[in-house]
Amino acid sequence: MSHLSGLSAFTLTPYSRAGVVDVDHLQKLVANLAATDVDSIGVLGSTGSYMYLDRAQRARAIKAAVEASGDKPILAGIGDLRTDWVVEHTASADKAGASALLLAPVSYLPLTERDFTELVKTVTSACSLPVCLYNNPGTTHFTMSSELVTNLAQLPTVMGVKNPAPATLMSATELAAKRGDLPEGFVLGYSGDALIIHVLPAGADAWYSVLAGTLPEVALKIWSARAEPEKLSELQSQCTLLWECFNSWGSIRVMPEISRMIGLGPLDLALPLQPLEHNAVAQIDKSLQALHDNKLI
Repeated sequence: MSHLSGLSAFTLTPYSRAGVVDVDHLQKLVANLAATDVDSIGVLGSTGSYMYLDRAQRARAIKAAVEASGDKPILAGIGDLRTDWVVEHTASADKAGASALLLAPVSYLPLTERDFTELVKTVTSACSLPVCLYNNPGTTHFTMSSELVTNLAQLPTVMGVKNPAPATLMSATELAAKRGDLPEGFVLGYSGDALIIHVLPAGADAWYSVLAGTLPEVALKIWSARAEPEKLSELQSQCTLLWECFNSWGSIRVMPEISRMIGLGPLDLALPLQPLEHNAVAQIDKSLQALHDNKLI
């Protein structure tokens, strides 16, 4: 199995207000995931706050995650504003023993397809680790067209893509139909947990899940039901309140609250991000109770 396929659990990154990674806390979170049936562990994804940490702390986080992951592959986020910084993250991930890289088109000024293509070529020339393209237009404001992904997939170490889950099964099926344009074994993966029900029946090779990083038992139930439409629909319904919280406040704010509620410890948000207000926290608590009532946790 490719290090990029299957259910990948994306962990939160505990750090202080000053941006110093809490290695002990992070290793406990990673060790908890390593003891489950997830296929890999993602570190320094969007909800893992990679863009709020400096290069030294990101290297520290990857090293700590690899040390605690046992035999679970670590997928490490390496996106940054400058190509030379991305190359530094690439080297840190490689040195630490990460199994694969997650590359997002981070920018301040809008990137062109040529800009991103040259970045990807630079990364693949600097390291032999598998690269997963991180297509996250809602955050990066850069959309990877299917043609761009197909072209980049010809590079020898570009082995997968992490797409946002589309809003309908039809859209997911259309995406999956383009598999024939990609090299054999290329991983079509998706994130966007609230919409994941649409891509799993369409044949997703991977689910890159924020939910799995904190509530792996729930995500494993959903992933295991990917070929059972009725069961999948039932699970989706049972998670409705949680998805509403994701849609309202974003996983970067919701998941730290859930982590605290289930006893995995508090996690600070990087300023200027502010903690959720009381009514939002109450809704998250209600969504967690619904998971418990439905025997998902």
